[in-house]
Amino acid sequence: RDEHGPESFRSSIHQMQKSLIDILEDPVIKNVIVLQTVLQEVRNRSAPVYKRIRDVIQNPEKHFYSFTNEHHRETYIQQEQGESSNDRNDRAIRVAVKWYSEHLKKIEDEEKIQVIFLTNDRTNKEKALEEGITAYTCEEYIKSLIANPDLVDRLACVSDEGKEIESGKIIFPEHIPLSKLQQGIKSGVYLQGTYRASRDNYLEATVWVHGDAEENKEIIIQGLKHLNRAVHEDIVAVELLAKDEWVALSSVILQDDGQNEDDIENEEEKENILKTSVNKDMLRPTGKVVGIIKRNWRPFCGMLSKSQIKEARRHLFTPADRRIPRIRIETRQADTLEGQRIIVAIDGWPRNSRYPNGHFVKNLGSAGDKETETEVLLLEHDVPHQPFSQGVLSFLPKMPWSITEQDMKYREDLRHLCVCSVDPPGCTDIDDALHCREVENGNIEVGVHIADVSHFIRPGNALDEESAKRGTTVYLCEKRIDMVPELLSSNLCSLRSNVDRLAFSCIWEVNHKAEILKTRFTKSIINSKVTLTLSSPEVRFHMDSETHDPIDLQTKELKETNSMVEEFMLLANVSVAQKIYEEFPEFALLRKHPAPPPSNYDILVKAAKSKNLEIKTDSAKALAESLDKAESPEFPYLNTLLRILTTRCMMQAVYFCSGMDNDFHHYGLASPIYTHFTSPIRRYADIIVHRLLAVAIGADSTYPELTDKHKLADMCKNLNYRHKMAQYAQRASVAFHTQLFFKSKGIVNEDAYILFVRKNAVVVLIPKYGLEGTVFFEEKGKPTPRLDYNNEVPSLTVEDTTLHVFDKVKVNIMLDASNIQHQKIRMVLVEPKVRHKICDS
Repeated sequence: RDEHGPESFRSSIHQMQKSLIDILEDPVIKNVIVLQTVLQEVRNRSAPVYKRIRDVIQNPEKHFYSFTNEHHRETYIQQEQGESSNDRNDRAIRVAVKWYSEHLKKIEDEEKIQVIFLTNDRTNKEKALEEGITAYTCEEYIKSLIANPDLVDRLACVSDEGKEIESGKIIFPEHIPLSKLQQGIKSGVYLQGTYRASRDNYLEATVWVHGDAEENKEIIIQGLKHLNRAVHEDIVAVELLAKDEWVALSSVILQDDGQNEDDIENEEEKENILKTSVNKDMLRPTGKVVGIIKRNWRPFCGMLSKSQIKEARRHLFTPADRRIPRIRIETRQADTLEGQRIIVAIDGWPRNSRYPNGHFVKNLGSAGDKETETEVLLLEHDVPHQPFSQGVLSFLPKMPWSITEQDMKYREDLRHLCVCSVDPPGCTDIDDALHCREVENGNIEVGVHIADVSHFIRPGNALDEESAKRGTTVYLCEKRIDMVPELLSSNLCSLRSNVDRLAFSCIWEVNHKAEILKTRFTKSIINSKVTLTLSSPEVRFHMDSETHDPIDLQTKELKETNSMVEEFMLLANVSVAQKIYEEFPEFALLRKHPAPPPSNYDILVKAAKSKNLEIKTDSAKALAESLDKAESPEFPYLNTLLRILTTRCMMQAVYFCSGMDNDFHHYGLASPIYTHFTSPIRRYADIIVHRLLAVAIGADSTYPELTDKHKLADMCKNLNYRHKMAQYAQRASVAFHTQLFFKSKGIVNEDAYILFVRKNAVVVLIPKYGLEGTVFFEEKGKPTPRLDYNNEVPSLTVEDTTLHVFDKVKVNIMLDASNIQHQKIRMVLVEPKVRHKICDS
């Protein structure tokens, strides 16, 4: 073994933890043998770690190899009588290591290589040493690599109770063991659900209960002890509190300012702020976390908050996601890592520690750097963005590609039709095109032609699996993360003008009253005659400074053209939904938009009432009509604000399998049935819908997964998750680019409107930039002004100034880089003048 680096060691790894895989992925670690016994155990314990170790093995630069010791005559062993499976596996590993050491000695040309066995199992290590095998724990080996001291930072804390802070003061209640939790859930003493931390208040969370307990779907958790070391997205067990202890979700915004870890009294003071008197009608089921059923920890991006103590090794890490608690890590590289975006993994959370323990994984680069920040937001939103592998690319058509006679089978030749597409400038992934013509009987024929992506992506191959995993193309401000490789997205599937392309067409015959007389579907070949380009973004955002309505003639044309395209795309989606449900009542992939619960609209109704307007919310139609009527001549922007507020009241639209649900309605489009058919280049759901439709019209054959409603339901779950994450990633990208914009502007003074009022803050919208910010009326180190919050109006009185929803105010906007962990847009309220006015987004 080379004491100055790990370049020449061969090893077998046992009990691989997440921190060990972090170390194994480091470029410095090479020449490793992973035994089949170990791989099988890793696969059983953790699918994500198993995938990561497989990826390392497939990387030719790493020289990692898997050895099938369970199928090799010299290394296979049988379980002995009275021997446990675990002991048998440990013995199998030692036998393989010993055989390999002997095997290398027999090869004359082979340089003298010492085989080192790494295990975190103390008993296995002791037995290996007794048998003459050179063995180390992972920690011992990594600490011996004196040329690479930074690897030590990646070692995990040994256990939840390990590395406890010196004070030893117990902060949190003990977690109930899993076996007792499961009994309690079965008997109804505890409820199981997903823990969702608040972005705005680190002392508050909700638990979304699994199962059918409709009356207790969401449970509020409030206060440090009741949160009891749960982390966002963990599966937890909750015990409901007595009704007289129930609370309402607070309207207070509280962020962890990283106080001294021992200062728990300060936390209790903050908890008292949450317990201000509330209307009894607003009280909701409230509980406390009593145990963790499944940790959903992942590597987190963020920055190091360097300790003030000179040469300290223990520091706090602040995650980019405000829902994740700070993490205590040990590192010798604090000076190097300060100001960098880094990745950290959680190892455990002892009862006597204010924060969880973790370890350093990777340095991503300098904070504020465009490339680094883009990488952070892609990782934080779990957007798969690695380049497509050779395995995936091998399933693309070989170039030059052309349409063959075989491709024309089951396809109509529509190249004679005048087909055109309408897209924004610079758009290369053109999914859709249209045609319209008069037919002999005087009726109108309208066709929507969609890229036939499912022709190129066949079920079950690596290209299909990768597209299914990605689920959607993600559009960032200056970057596009494609769902399918560029050869398809920007070339062979893109319906560009003057080239032959394969399409899936939905064609209607309509009369002059726009009533549909006939609908048919066909696979086709088209040749788009022209791409009709929408006007440029600059023109699109050219607004009247007073009303913020579009004033450019081209922009008005844009609205009508866009609206026309949109109408036909919606119609195609509805028509296809009807067809696939008719053919496959159990297996249709559909999209629904649930009606919001009436209470969601309370904020909208109250806000409109404060301006003497009535908003009806008993149906989507009534809502749309009352919004159309909600005009105020002296306040033209009011209608836009009402519509923005309305969208905040809405539920999320989701994909589902028809055989697993009975509520199909799409509330937003007021349609009884709906799906996605029109964008298969950028949405995987549309590819499945294309496959269903192709089988329905006899243009393609089916396959088992397409008619398995449980597999389709699982697929829908992933698609819904990916779409949600893509939305959040887009918003984060806009927020970052907004920061870059204001960084160069200095202080900007702009009009704003109040969207929401909170107990200690107001949320404002700046129409010119589409920017939102939260104005706080409490500032650290300054006396707090008198605040009076009225939920009914709703309004907030600060000293003698009352602020209402939709009030027009003036703010100064600037970039606040004082907290390097979270640079943000800061806004100072200018009009009306109130004391201690400070605003934050």
